[in-house]
Amino acid sequence: MSSVPAILVLEDGRVFRGRSFGAEGETFGELVFSTGMSGYQETLTDPSYRGQVVLATAPHIGNTGWNDEDDESARIWVAGYIVRDPSPRPSNWRSRRSLDAELDAQGVVGISDVDTRALTRHIRDRGAMRVGISTLTADPDALLARVLEQPKMAGQDLTGDVTTTEPYLVPAVGEKRFTVVAVDLGIKSMTPTQLAARGLDVHVVPAGVTYEQIAALNPDGVFFSNGPGDPATADGPVGVLREVLDAGVPYFGICFGNQLFGRALGLGTYKLKFGHRGINQPVIDRTTGKVEVTAHNHGFAVDAPLEGEADTPYGQVTVSHVCLNDDVVEGLELRRDGNLVGFSVQYHPEAAAGPHDANYLFDRFVDVMAGKDA
Repeated sequence: MSSVPAILVLEDGRVFRGRSFGAEGETFGELVFSTGMSGYQETLTDPSYRGQVVLATAPHIGNTGWNDEDDESARIWVAGYIVRDPSPRPSNWRSRRSLDAELDAQGVVGISDVDTRALTRHIRDRGAMRVGISTLTADPDALLARVLEQPKMAGQDLTGDVTTTEPYLVPAVGEKRFTVVAVDLGIKSMTPTQLAARGLDVHVVPAGVTYEQIAALNPDGVFFSNGPGDPATADGPVGVLREVLDAGVPYFGICFGNQLFGRALGLGTYKLKFGHRGINQPVIDRTTGKVEVTAHNHGFAVDAPLEGEADTPYGQVTVSHVCLNDDVVEGLELRRDGNLVGFSVQYHPEAAAGPHDANYLFDRFVDVMAGKDA
């Protein structure tokens, strides 16, 4: 393991010192914490983490090394990584290299040997904030000055950084049932895989797609993916989604796609104090009454009344899912003449990495496209 000293400075001036982990250098971003005890490879390659420095609350990270199968995109997207005790010797039959080596190879600056419990409690109490990590300086004042020059996450439009540059098709597995257009706002690879497994041809298209381009593919349904940044900046995709709803095409959205669904229906969004991140968040599905353990990665949420329904130009919207930790809106349903025509959830039912409690939502989307009352 590295013996190179590293320093971490928060925008409020708090300082943590440790050792370099991954690449040496300097990095900045919004500090957030993830509560998952496993699944770090999927977390690090999730495009939704663009611009964020991720703090692992699990104390021991890197046990299973890094393999070539579990990436959720073509690269690591986190701006930096913070761990307490990195594994010195990864051990797993699929492991090809260590986590430290992969971070180094992709130029991702991290820090280890810091009190991650104290750091998590600090931002839990004071909220997510800008942070800098450096192996280039030991001067906290100099690093703090650079931290304060960085943009805050609120107001950032990051979908253009992570979306695909060209459309591509993920073909249906087995007999084709429907065609879906998936707008890539930072999509994870497991999402079109889950859709295709249900007999759907999935046309993945860039975030800047127009409604005319979507309509030309003659979709039976439209999907908006997860993604990074502030949903208040995504006026283009929101406008396209309103055209989708005007046309009566069934809709399903995940994470950022849930926030944009809310905006398209006339609801607001707001920034959470420290967000929800990890694979162990409890959510209740009000349509079934079941409680699910779910995977989250979001720092913004939809501002909607938890009770009753609201009229929109496209039908009646209700809150379908709620986080049991803090009553944050975790899902929306849109019904027209009593029939479900669109829905979204704030979390990640594609289950990469785990859990699988919410996997049924992909089946619900198929039912909506089939004209069944889901």
